[in-house]
Amino acid sequence: MPARNILVINCGSSSIKFALVNEAHGQFSLSGIAERLGHPEAVLRWQRGGEQDSLMIPSADHRAALAQLLPLVQSAAGGKLHGIGHRVVHGGEHFSNARKIDTQVLEAIRSTAPLAPLHNPANLLGIEAALKLYPALPHVAVFDTAFHQSMPEHAYRYALPDALYRQHGVRRYGFHGTSHRYVSHRAADMAGLSSGDSSWLSAHLGNGCSTCAIVNGQSRDTSMGLTPLEGLAMGTRSGDVDPNLHSHLARALGWNLEQIERVLNQESGLLGLSGLSNDMRSLEQAREQGHAGATLAIEVFCYRLAKSLAAMSCALPQLDGLIFTGGIGENSPLIRSKTVAHLKLLGLALDKEANARCIRGVAGAIQSYGHPRVLVVPTNEERQIALDTLTLLDS
Repeated sequence: MPARNILVINCGSSSIKFALVNEAHGQFSLSGIAERLGHPEAVLRWQRGGEQDSLMIPSADHRAALAQLLPLVQSAAGGKLHGIGHRVVHGGEHFSNARKIDTQVLEAIRSTAPLAPLHNPANLLGIEAALKLYPALPHVAVFDTAFHQSMPEHAYRYALPDALYRQHGVRRYGFHGTSHRYVSHRAADMAGLSSGDSSWLSAHLGNGCSTCAIVNGQSRDTSMGLTPLEGLAMGTRSGDVDPNLHSHLARALGWNLEQIERVLNQESGLLGLSGLSNDMRSLEQAREQGHAGATLAIEVFCYRLAKSLAAMSCALPQLDGLIFTGGIGENSPLIRSKTVAHLKLLGLALDKEANARCIRGVAGAIQSYGHPRVLVVPTNEERQIALDTLTLLDS
């Protein structure tokens, strides 16, 4: 049987990552990202073979970006596409592993959109556009929540009346599972350890951010919860706030539920704190120029991240290493350094030169000599999704 091609579509809240994955080759036939969607500087970048290209798509939303993207994939695949794997953020209690997409699966994804309002609608846009272009191909949904189904009950339950869980599924689900799973396996390989016999703290840092405690290849706790709003400060999301904030804002300001949800999901986090941007690259530049809001946003981001990692350590029998991944985790020596500086009680310290070296896809160990392992591990959710898609097609 000839090697198969799988197109992976990963629609995030402000980006679309894509890759054409051939199961016999390590390099993608075509890969790229449409980023800063919804902003005037939105751009589509792709690489095919050794050539790179880009196209400005000012203020494009997900649908407009996909309209530009999918014909490129059709050309690169040469008509030999065998399936499409879609990243879907929230599977609720419907899914504990990947599923072939049919009307039932589509409806289940749609029904969980209120739990992931920035992502599930975007995921659906990618699925629906691809279904129209390739109606005869098998389409597979790979869910971010699936990896965290191994969390023990004491980690995923909220301290709420039991009926809310039993009858309505109100519990902690966790997200970024595909990334946390991939990088923990890669970290074990890099360290010469078995993923089935090692324990890791993982920090996935992008526009959305989460931490995870991983023991013997399984998630034991994670910072996100019922929705991707819980946990760390993120690009536009507040992360943890006082649960009574909703009623306080309603009483004090007269805000309705929709206003409050919009502020917490789309106007908070790095954007809200800085008053400038949700993009860490822009904030680091502004910080160097003395921008007070950017400086505060970075300080809050790193402190909250360190607090979460310290909390996740409760789930580990031992610490074999801390992993940084995602766009910020892989490319910001500043964020890594400031975060680790808050974790002295875990014995962590960084080597300044090694930390500075690990950017733009460079993986490696960045800890100071004699201190616990800290690794920068570029994530590859696309390859993991392609592998999950192939496994399901084979079954």
